[in-house]
Amino acid sequence: MSPYALSMMLSSLSLGTLMTFISHHWFLAWMGLEINTLAIIPLMTKLHHPRATESATKYFLIQASASALILFSSTINAWLTGEWTILNMEIPLSLTMITIALAMKLGIAPFHLWMPDVLQGLNLMTGLIMSTWQKMAPMALLLLLHQQLNSNLLMIMALLSTIGGGWGGLNQTQLRKIMAYSSIAHIGWMLLVLTFSSHLTAMNFMMYLLLTSSMFIMLINFSALNINKLSTSWIKTPILTSMMMILLMSLGGLPPTSGFIPKWLILQEITKQNYMLMAIMVTFAALLSLFFYLRLSYTISLTTSPNMSNSKFIWRLKTKPIYLLSMVTVLSIMLLPITPLMTNIY
Repeated sequence: MSPYALSMMLSSLSLGTLMTFISHHWFLAWMGLEINTLAIIPLMTKLHHPRATESATKYFLIQASASALILFSSTINAWLTGEWTILNMEIPLSLTMITIALAMKLGIAPFHLWMPDVLQGLNLMTGLIMSTWQKMAPMALLLLLHQQLNSNLLMIMALLSTIGGGWGGLNQTQLRKIMAYSSIAHIGWMLLVLTFSSHLTAMNFMMYLLLTSSMFIMLINFSALNINKLSTSWIKTPILTSMMMILLMSLGGLPPTSGFIPKWLILQEITKQNYMLMAIMVTFAALLSLFFYLRLSYTISLTTSPNMSNSKFIWRLKTKPIYLLSMVTVLSIMLLPITPLMTNIY
């Protein structure tokens, strides 16, 4: 892709997300989501591969359907109330349709089946954008609407997402599909506490962005698309590979890593709200996700051949330092001691 076209697409991505961030009018928010969707389509198809074209087509159809549903529900709300303001959603039908549309855009269960297939057809850099930046605008709208949303509907979708994200990733060998199911499970945890404590959802979302960015940048550095490719990573870069093992534990939410922060606080909050059964169910669902993170760690560390490769040092010389990776990896692993500070900020 031409550098000029690439800069235009990335600028349009930023513009669409920022338009949705600053909007208080449903039509402006819809325009931002549309610009965001149309800007990433050329990035998805730049590989000129049938699989990439299929992913782009699926993504466009899902996002177009969700955008049409947003426009339809906001029009009904404006027709009955006389206002297009985002914070003035008084019609239950419109609120339910908006929730379903944003769930489609975010890949929340039961509207999540498009995400693993779409992510599988992309390269790792575009997959990073899809898993992080593309979720910011719909999540911002959910955070704006959190006081008006139906908590029972959100908790049902959250439970389905945590179970579906964990169950779907169990038998996967492709790393991009594993990251897609990981994203579905993480967003389920965010929805679980959205109506009770939106600042915990925002904190969980920022932690998710940090952990997912770290994992994708590591995979880009290894050029790894499946589990078998990771089995040789210890020979290439043993220090970075050991950091990846700790990062996988952080994605699973094990202490004393940074990923333990949101799960701990969210379980505490829904326990305060007397949803004990829900807390137990999502905790067991988190064990499903933890299983395939542990399986990746096992592949990285315990399946390396005892024979040393002759080209070991050549591979190491090809590895270049990535300063962004070092920064996000440290943040993804070592933020647990400042949990009280993070909670006081909100």
